[in-house]
Amino acid sequence: MTMAKRDTYTPESLLAVAVEVFNERGYDGTSMEHLSRAAGISKSSIYHHVKGKEELLRLAISRALDGLFAVLDEPGATGGRAVDRLEHVTRRTVEVLIEELPYVTLLLRVRGNTATERWALERRREFDHRVAALLERAAADGDLRADVDGRLATRLLFGMINSIVEWYRPERGGATSATVADAVVRTAFAGLRTDAGA
Repeated sequence: MTMAKRDTYTPESLLAVAVEVFNERGYDGTSMEHLSRAAGISKSSIYHHVKGKEELLRLAISRALDGLFAVLDEPGATGGRAVDRLEHVTRRTVEVLIEELPYVTLLLRVRGNTATERWALERRREFDHRVAALLERAAADGDLRADVDGRLATRLLFGMINSIVEWYRPERGGATSATVADAVVRTAFAGLRTDAGA
């Protein structure tokens, strides 16, 4: 049985298993033995492909971050009015979060205990700052309400988006990523847009 698992083992499947175990046990609570058992392969097989669990963590977090940062380079995020770009980024961030749910969940749970976690937190801050700058630009254009502090609005927006990892379960059926993204955009921007920006 173990041999069959080894025959079907790939670095991608190992990464998926590692992310599942990290999310269940926490990164600090996961040992190489836990990863070995969950993947159905020996620890030496894991070490053949990665230096250790921190490299697996970096690969997983990179996947989440790459998806989020790619959103900022999409045509909808780079052209047009700032408020429309902000809506695009909001919608696509929700979609990426759902498409890469285990990886983004792991990203949102890092606390800065390792060099990789500190790197991830810095990259998350960079993403947040870029979105906050877009929000500030939209406010300066008069498309967002002036009576809502930009930093507070950014935190509330990300709080709503990031909470999706706590309740969204695709295996239970229900809302698609597009449905959830539409709901987030409608809810957030109904309260943020001015009449001029609507």
